[in-house]
Amino acid sequence: MSTDSVTHDHTATASSHGASQASAPAPQVGEGTRAHAADLRARLIVSAPLGILAMLLSMVPAWQFTGWQWVVAAASIPVVTWGAWPFHRAAFAAGRHGSTTMDTLVSLGVISSTLWSWWALLWGGAGMLGMRMHMSLIPRAAHAGHAEIYFEGACMIVVFLLTGRYMEARARYRAGDALRSLLSMGAKEATLVSVDPATGERSEKVVPASSLQVGDLFAVRPGEKVATDGVIIEGSSALDTSLLTGESVPVDAAPGDAVTGATVNTWGSLLVRATRVGSDTTLAQIGRMVAEAQAGKAPVQRLADQISGVFVPIVILVSVLTLVGWLLAGGSVQAAFTAAVAVLVVACPCALGLATPTAILVGSGRASQLGILIKNAEILEQTRSIDTMLLDKTGTVTTGVMSLESVAVAPGAGDFPRRTRPRLCPSRPPSRPCPSTPSPARSRRAHPPGVSLSSP
Repeated sequence: MSTDSVTHDHTATASSHGASQASAPAPQVGEGTRAHAADLRARLIVSAPLGILAMLLSMVPAWQFTGWQWVVAAASIPVVTWGAWPFHRAAFAAGRHGSTTMDTLVSLGVISSTLWSWWALLWGGAGMLGMRMHMSLIPRAAHAGHAEIYFEGACMIVVFLLTGRYMEARARYRAGDALRSLLSMGAKEATLVSVDPATGERSEKVVPASSLQVGDLFAVRPGEKVATDGVIIEGSSALDTSLLTGESVPVDAAPGDAVTGATVNTWGSLLVRATRVGSDTTLAQIGRMVAEAQAGKAPVQRLADQISGVFVPIVILVSVLTLVGWLLAGGSVQAAFTAAVAVLVVACPCALGLATPTAILVGSGRASQLGILIKNAEILEQTRSIDTMLLDKTGTVTTGVMSLESVAVAPGAGDFPRRTRPRLCPSRPPSRPCPSTPSPARSRRAHPPGVSLSSP
């Protein structure tokens, strides 16, 4: 092919490639989830010791030294404010839109328990030095002379839920390992080929693969990955496309054939013109499909959200009715408030709201690690009804390493290794090794054993 056929104007492209290299690198997939998990972990590390201290001092009368209640109150401040801030923030955001979530129950339970405890400490007699607090199964005015404090309850709600949210965030990030691994399969660098329009002279420059633009020419040498989707302009080779098709045998490629980014060039040198770059490439579309599957909501998750939208207002209503019922029944304000807060606290950790999204994330992430791409969360849920699996080709169930099981030599062929081996791999220049060197699939009996060879 003549040089004129691949002449390409790179005058404006050179500056754009320089700008691309100077620009800040794009954030990695899942970076926001990783930062969120790190933030929850920091809050948990601070809140857990303080919450445990508050619980032990409040629940073990023998450890209640003089002024212990003030120590518990001080220890609870960072827990119910900074530690619980993710729940308060989410509850306030939902409230501004006139809706309620599980975080609404958490925030209400923590705030009401804390405010009551501070009232009891400052004006209810619980702040007197020498005060002791004993546990009682049923809310009642068991300890005359002072009101009860519930700092330990407010703190442990935060600690337990921070633990659950941190585990969920960590599972969400680890579920994205398959997506990050998938996207990392792409080439990191590309050999950009520039052609001088006047002389036709070619020059090569190694650039980041992400800086390639549509229409750019790039070279792909044996053993290298194709930098981006494109069309072969010069050269012939065989490409390992198992990333996309699962077929282990390399596919022959010649000028005019389309190639896909991240596929591996086995033996020939290729000159390729980029046709799709960045988020338009096949690999990026696969990664986007996995990300959408993890971010999407399955029908059961949408049902959980609908239940939460009704469940939370009902819980709040039941809590208010409990407070009113205790007061009308002649109970003390303390007993009535304790029972009302207990309704909020018990309803806080909703397993349905936490387990459903986590199961979807882990399920789609694990499937990606096993080479199964799930289009969306709805399809993931539908897999429970599968009773038959159809495999379209043998490459789907092979191991990816080909082996020779036996050799059948025609009678009179003589010494096969000495006489026939030169004919199996013709002489080639060093840049073009024998095309039989790539090792495709060990077939697990998917192909008939035995190879029949005969010499001419």
